[in-house]
Amino acid sequence: MPELPEVETTRRGLAPWVSGRRVRRVEVREPRLRWPVPEGLGARLSGARILGVRRRGKYLILDTEAGAVLLHLGMSGSLRIVDAGTPPGPHDHLDFVLDSDRVLRLRDPRRFGAVLWGGDRPEGHRLLRALGPEPLDPGFDGSWLHGRARGRRVAVKPFLMDARVVVGVGNIYANEALWAAGIDPRRPAGRIARARYERLARAVRQVLGAAIEAGGTTLRDFVREDGRPGYFARTLNVYGREGRPCPRCATPIRRIVVGQRSTFWCARCQR
Repeated sequence: MPELPEVETTRRGLAPWVSGRRVRRVEVREPRLRWPVPEGLGARLSGARILGVRRRGKYLILDTEAGAVLLHLGMSGSLRIVDAGTPPGPHDHLDFVLDSDRVLRLRDPRRFGAVLWGGDRPEGHRLLRALGPEPLDPGFDGSWLHGRARGRRVAVKPFLMDARVVVGVGNIYANEALWAAGIDPRRPAGRIARARYERLARAVRQVLGAAIEAGGTTLRDFVREDGRPGYFARTLNVYGREGRPCPRCATPIRRIVVGQRSTFWCARCQR
């Protein structure tokens, strides 16, 4: 599934192509995504200027003069800029046709993505209003994590992946951040000191920031908006490296299941 760095990479890549352009029409070839594409979306957006593209967690917000559109890439979705007239493939479900003779095209083989109407206040949409802080914003730090963890028995890894605690820290980057901070992913969230949460918050910011700069992580389906893959996977320290030596102490990386997700960690470095 595309995680925060992949979504942010997509946002940065799309913004120059769509900001300031007008939507000529919306072509919906398959409305049955995770939730049905809203009826009348094309009528709402026809002729509207796109004001910009934002990100909230793993959602993209396409701001227009008519209101906002929420976009989610689901498990395997991608957004690409193609020339008008480019024939759609079998999994190309929706096009925003722009006045630049370009098309913003949603491809989603598994159809777990979403295109939803956000109106004038997209932050109040039911899918966004309960989200926690952005991990790259100043409001996210060790004190925030420590306060939210108080009394929690859940393991720290699923705690870190809870979008109500902090948005966008998916499985890959939770593994990497916990390794960088030296924290056992099985440790109860409520039994971690504030100082260790400060290290974890810094690790989350560093790992996500590096992934964004590298263009996201190439795993299975993700590619950037221009079709090129991201390259952060080349620098993963623990994720997917079962049996390989820990880059810090050379102990073989172990794979376990925590919170029903594959978890990679170093039993020596992470306490």
